[in-house]
Parts: sequence; structure tokens; C-alpha cells
Amino acid sequence: MISPLSSIKVHAPAKLNIRLKVTGRRPDGYHDLVSIMVPVTLYDIIELTAVESSGISLSCQGAAAPEDQTNLVFRAAQAFFLRCGQEKGVSIKLTKNIPVAAGLGGGSSDAAHTLIALNRLFSNPISRDELAQMALDLGADVPFFLQGMPCIARGVGEILESIPTWPRFWYVIVSPSISVSTAWVYSNLRLELTTDEYGRIIYFLGKKTLDLGAMLENDLETVTVSHFPVIGSIKEKLMDAGAEGALMSGSGPSVFGIFKSKDRALTAKRHLDPRNYGEVFVAETYFLEAIASNP
Repeated sequence: MISPLSSIKVHAPAKLNIRLKVTGRRPDGYHDLVSIMVPVTLYDIIELTAVESSGISLSCQGAAAPEDQTNLVFRAAQAFFLRCGQEKGVSIKLTKNIPVAAGLGGGSSDAAHTLIALNRLFSNPISRDELAQMALDLGADVPFFLQGMPCIARGVGEILESIPTWPRFWYVIVSPSISVSTAWVYSNLRLELTTDEYGRIIYFLGKKTLDLGAMLENDLETVTVSHFPVIGSIKEKLMDAGAEGALMSGSGPSVFGIFKSKDRALTAKRHLDPRNYGEVFVAETYFLEAIASNP
């Protein structure tokens, strides 16, 4: 029988790594990290419609993305139906506005919000704890996007602590059209591992005024910039345009600058647009309620 709720549309936000420190290497090849992760109001849009026949159909528009099992949206839907243990069907339309493989977590966000949307669409058959485990099985960043607010992430990204007091900053995000392999970046990482990074972040967050200059740090940036110096150039231009600080997000290549007002961010975008570094976006800190004012 078709779901009582026949269709649903969700917005899947991008994320920025305000701080990313590698704290260890695991025997399985993954790295432990501590990061401040902030969702922002740059969205992919996912529209799901329950159908009478079983199976999953996926269509994509916008930035190029696969429409088969290699897409995390498709894999999230498969995992959901497998966990439900029922033959159900859904048609999914994905509009990609977040650049692909850009250090902004678009694929992970799409997967998480597909799980959230399917659970709503089919009357919440899966608990939140089960959704979190399913999310982790899909990828290290996916559980973060179930939270709907800034978080401290630890482990491989699955240990999450919300930061409800994170300011509603504005961000100018520049995504150059170059391809960076996350696996390659980590394989070339040659840094002494950080200790007591969690305590350091708690110290930063406990200060009356955030010291963005000290907080903004990404252990992966040195590796990526060494092969793609344009990332360093973009950081410089963002600072020239008035950013409070600038940093590469994730393994890159996207770079963001932090601004304390929308007007300053829009002015910086106008400064960056003619330089043809790549796509330039303006977004603010995302909290769950932000979707009401930022459809």
C-alpha cells in the first residue's frame, strides 16, 4: 500500500570544516579526527514520491551526478528499504546545487536527508539511533547531517556534540573546478598528530569572543595547496575582501571566508566573481529552523 504521505521535499545543506585536526591513524586505514563542522544554507534539493511498485528510481539535474547505485542517495534508499524489511518503492529527483567532490559534503548530506525523508514518508518505521548507524555505514560524514546544526565531530566523524551557540556567520564559498581525491590527500599527509585537540576546541568555544584567526586550521590544507596553489590565492583574495578568516574545507578544493554580515559577504562575492576562480556562493550558518526563512 502506498504511504499516507505521498511525497516530500527536503533541503540538504552543505558543510564547512571550521577546524579539522587529524588525531590518529586506525589499523583499517581510516584517520581519527577532531573537527568543528558547520552546515550552511547552500542546498541540494531532494524530492521523493512514494510509488505503488517496489524499487528505486533516481533522476538528477544540476551538477553532474550518477543516477545508479554509485550515488549515495540511491544507496541510502536501498539501505532504508532493506532495514524496513518491506517491498516499497520511491521515485527520487535530486537537484545538485552543491559542487561535487568539493570538500562541502554534498553527497553525504544527500544521503542523510534521503534517510530522514524516507523515514517521514513511510511513517517513521526506523528509530533515530538506527538511522544514525545506517548513516555511518554509508560514510563517515553522513551522521553529522542528521544533526541539523554545528557540531564538534570526533572519531571518524561519528561522535558528535552539538554547538547550539555557534554564531550565525555569513560565508563566501569559492569552489574551483579542480578535482581533489580525499584518499590521495590523506595518503600524502605527513604531520605530527595533534593531541588534546578536543580540549583546545572547548577552550576556543568557551571564550566570550571567538578567536577565528586561531581557530581556523585544517591539517589537510598543506597537502592540497602544495599541488593546487590556487587554493592559497583564493584564501588571500577572501582576506583582501574583508573576511574575518579563510580556510579550505575538508580535503578541498573549496575555500571559504567568514563574514559577520550579509552585506559584507555579498560585497566580497562581487569582488571575487570577476576573478574566475570558480563558482562563488554566499551562505549563512544553517540551523534546522533556518529552512523556514531560506527555502
